[in-house]
Amino acid sequence: MMAMFRSFVSATQLKQHHHQHQLQSGAAAAAPGESIESQFSCPICLEVYHKPVSIASCTHTFCGECLQPCLQVTSPLCPLCRMPFDPKKVDRSSNVEKQLSSYKAPCRGCSKKVTLVKMRSHISSCTKVQEQMANCPKFVPVVPTSQPIPSNIPNRSTFVCPYCGARNLDQQELVKHCMENHRNDPNKVVCPVCSAMPWGDPSYKSSNFLQHLLHRHKFSYDTFVDYSIDEEAALQAALALSLSEN
Repeated sequence: MMAMFRSFVSATQLKQHHHQHQLQSGAAAAAPGESIESQFSCPICLEVYHKPVSIASCTHTFCGECLQPCLQVTSPLCPLCRMPFDPKKVDRSSNVEKQLSSYKAPCRGCSKKVTLVKMRSHISSCTKVQEQMANCPKFVPVVPTSQPIPSNIPNRSTFVCPYCGARNLDQQELVKHCMENHRNDPNKVVCPVCSAMPWGDPSYKSSNFLQHLLHRHKFSYDTFVDYSIDEEAALQAALALSLSEN
């Protein structure tokens, strides 16, 4: 499982590095099967860059607002490659801004050609996109069941702020809430995300909870972890995978 995760992260970083090289060289041609819009998309919000900024040391580019939480900690890490960087060496990416103003891409709803710099505002008002969002299929269980839902399954979707008790916050909302309301709170607190995990320690208090949030919870554990599988089954699956690779 860890090998698959590392492969996923490596592939993502390689793709972003290729994008950075294209952006810096002024190349706009998309790779096979890749749209120009995705080539100019922020790896955090997955939308077209808005006021893009670049980290000098690793050259990765993000929306200025998306990168802002990482700049609030004492030892920031690049959200993509996890390399430390100097927050004073994050600059406005004027080259990317010029390309956003130069290139056009079709709207995902109405197919109208729109300048990339105006894509966000267009999508927010495009009736076709709104119809697509309204018609997205709702989740339906594959097999209906009359069995009661177990009550002892921990909630791993929303969390309670360990500082003030604010409830029903997902991971991103928890980060935003704590950054806006508890940035200068010196108290040591238990991370509600970690404590909800099967391996979490509900008694461990983080000495720098905000930095912990920003560095450890950029991705949702649900993306990579199968909670239904027990340790023995996980071991057998890992063994089978290693044998197949040999």
